[in-house]
Amino acid sequence: MSEARATAPSLAERRTWYLRGCIAAASIPGLILASAFIGFASLAKGAGLTMAQSVFMTGVVWALPAHVVLVGAILAGASLPAAMFAVTLSSVRLMPMVVAIVPELRGSRTPRWVLYLLSHFVAVTSWVVAMERLKNVPPDLRTSYYFGLGSTLVLANMLIVACFYLVADKLPVVVSAALLLLTPMYFLSSLWGSAREWATHAAMVIGLVLGPLFHLLVPQFDLVAAGILGGALAYGLHRLLGGKSYS
Repeated sequence: MSEARATAPSLAERRTWYLRGCIAAASIPGLILASAFIGFASLAKGAGLTMAQSVFMTGVVWALPAHVVLVGAILAGASLPAAMFAVTLSSVRLMPMVVAIVPELRGSRTPRWVLYLLSHFVAVTSWVVAMERLKNVPPDLRTSYYFGLGSTLVLANMLIVACFYLVADKLPVVVSAALLLLTPMYFLSSLWGSAREWATHAAMVIGLVLGPLFHLLVPQFDLVAAGILGGALAYGLHRLLGGKSYS
């Protein structure tokens, strides 16, 4: 990592790296996410949401699994506190991502409010792309780069939801469901391939095995229970066997 700059970045430099972040959004992860939001547009319309509500939800809630959870709560007739609690639980998984990426974004002069603002854009897509490419961005310009990446993803998917909401009735249900599943399947393979320690693979395998089991036992908390138990077991095995990583 390069040392801190003696002078603050100029506006032209920030604009350049912001635009580079915007361009980075046009990646394979970004395209797959866009495809998944086409499926979400169909799901939201089927649940009775208006186009304005669907677009607003995309910009404010942002992470796609939280959208699905919220629409599911609406369809189930859940109360507002229950829906808020369900969405909160689904979004807790993003906290480790925020903890991991903030030190990478923080430059020598980065105000805290900028980091708070950028944390809104943290989701699997932006996190994977940023963690792969931030090492090539000057430290004091990483916030500009990530703002370009995150804001482009959000605005592009808001536009996609608005456009495909109008034609959602023409999409077959099977196609909409398949599009929604593209994102989790892609990032499952991405996280598997980028794992540096065998414990990460172990946690994913244990979680995949426990997920269906907990869905039968405690369907309201299946993902949370499988994630906590799978991660805890993998961490315990990792520590027990010496905490070795892949060479």
